[in-house]
Amino acid sequence: MINTDNNKFAFPVGYHKFHKDQVFNFQLNRGHSLGYTRFEDMKKVGKGITNFDDWKIEMERLAEEALSEKRYMNAAFNYRAAEFYILEESAEKQKMYENFSEYFYRAFKDEGIERFQVPYEKGAMPAIRLKASGEKKGTILIHGGFDSFIEEWYSPMKYFSDHGYEAIGFEGPGQGNARRKYKLAFDYRWEKPTKIVLDYFKLDDVTLLGFSMGGWFCFRVAAFEPRIKRVIASSIAYDYIKSMDNVFQRMHILFARYLKKISNKMLLNAIKKRSGMQAWQAFQMMYITKKKTPVDAIEEILFKMNEENLHSELVKQDVLILTGRNDHFIPFKAHKMQIGALTNAKSVTAKVFTKETHANNHCQIGNTGLMLDSIVEWIEEIS
Repeated sequence: MINTDNNKFAFPVGYHKFHKDQVFNFQLNRGHSLGYTRFEDMKKVGKGITNFDDWKIEMERLAEEALSEKRYMNAAFNYRAAEFYILEESAEKQKMYENFSEYFYRAFKDEGIERFQVPYEKGAMPAIRLKASGEKKGTILIHGGFDSFIEEWYSPMKYFSDHGYEAIGFEGPGQGNARRKYKLAFDYRWEKPTKIVLDYFKLDDVTLLGFSMGGWFCFRVAAFEPRIKRVIASSIAYDYIKSMDNVFQRMHILFARYLKKISNKMLLNAIKKRSGMQAWQAFQMMYITKKKTPVDAIEEILFKMNEENLHSELVKQDVLILTGRNDHFIPFKAHKMQIGALTNAKSVTAKVFTKETHANNHCQIGNTGLMLDSIVEWIEEIS
């Protein structure tokens, strides 16, 4: 939670069992680990959730409770959580997003957040900036991945700002309001939007930091953009099909390439019934890609985000890879494959977090502070 005495976040340590189902438990830990939600609230709300509909009801109730007590930060991120598992583009989902945005910027209105709309194609990419506290040591450019809004990475940005770094975060095509308001669809060629952001802010000698799918984006950008000097990837997938075990690889190829009608019917039915993680992933892929069927969305993400399109062999920068040993989204073999593919990098530092550190989960949720300490220590060591 934020420390109002010095405006710094105190990141809690621990990955907790707020819910027996990882689908819900990870999301409850996510907001808490990043410093935005209260432990007692996550513990309490986890008891009343059995499905996605329960999730939305309980998280909205929690948001309204926080709002009634003027806890705007808690309210914002509880509204964000409520929005997360609504599996249709609807007025309700839009309202939850608007509530999240409104109360986020109310909570941090005095924190010096600068907001921008970076022109891109026929729309714009939202960006926020925090200036360095004291003498500027450098610039860290940040983006998320499959499902995040840039405001969610505010607490890491604040950490970097407090440690002397200008922090700029942006939403690219398929993300946040770039998708919601400006209808920009996902594009794995992440060097295109990043180039525009670098031009817009007149940036050079930049550290690029990406989380989850954003880690894949980082290496793709570094392969083509020399203004990126340092690359940091948290929870990298490397190749979304090859990182799966052999059975799942064959299943995805079979159903997506040869049984399209059956696959689309199954996945659309799963979305309609709100049947767990498979339903959410299918909906999210369709949403960010603006594809009308799940299989078309799978083709755009899982089959294009591969080792060939990543071009790891073109990465010549200093690289830091952060991996949770027990990441439930990304198999550990992806970590090893990515390291092996960086044959021309200036340097490669690979840090694996184990259960003892509480940072062994996806994007180091459970010990965000340790992850951020590791990032700053690495930057200062190689600079």
